[in-house]
This record gives sequence, C-alpha cells and structure tokens, in this order.
Amino acid sequence: MREQVSAKDSRDVTELQIGVKYKPESCDVQAHKGDRIKVHYRGTLTDGTVFDSSYDRNDPIQFELGAGQVIKGWDQGLLGICVGEKRKLKIPAKLGYGEQGSPPTIPGADSPFS
Repeated sequence: MREQVSAKDSRDVTELQIGVKYKPESCDVQAHKGDRIKVHYRGTLTDGTVFDSSYDRNDPIQFELGAGQVIKGWDQGLLGICVGEKRKLKIPAKLGYGEQGSPPTIPGADSPFS
C-alpha cells in the first residue's frame, strides 16, 4: 500500500478527505482496527517539498491500525483499505500534526498523504 502526504495551510482542509488512486479488481482482504498493516508513503508540503518518504529509505512503515501509533488521520483514513489499494489522504491539522506542526520540517498545517 502506498500513501502520499502533503502539508497544506490548515485553513484548506477541515475534514479528512480520502481519495482512491487505485483499487484492485478483487478485495479479498480489507484493513480493520487492530490489524497490523504495512504502507509506503511520501509526505510533501504544498510547494512539493518532500518532508518524509518511506520510499527513500526503502522501508515501509508497519503499525497496528487504530492503536494510536500513527497520526489519527492515518488510523481513520486507512480503515477498509484493500491489499494493493493506493489512497491519497488529505488530513486536517487536528488529525495530523496539530496546529504546532512538527518543527522544523512540518509547519502547523493540513497533511495530504498518498
């Protein structure tokens, strides 16, 4: 599963937005709360600057969905994702890094992930 993230001005996104970039023809396995999932992701600012990328490290992140191990936008935005599906998440600051952001790299902003 591949995700991309972009941090935008926090006024742009007020609710979690989930876009499906690719979905396999059959979805035999969907992610549920408590499942351990593995995803590749790329985080970018609105100007295109990459602030984090599992691709660059060739190391996808693994976590338990819904356990609070990642930002809330991921826990919510990846529920029901199929194996092999690709999504783009636009995450409001309140479900991402908050208004304070994650200095110095990520300003207080919304974060789109795909």
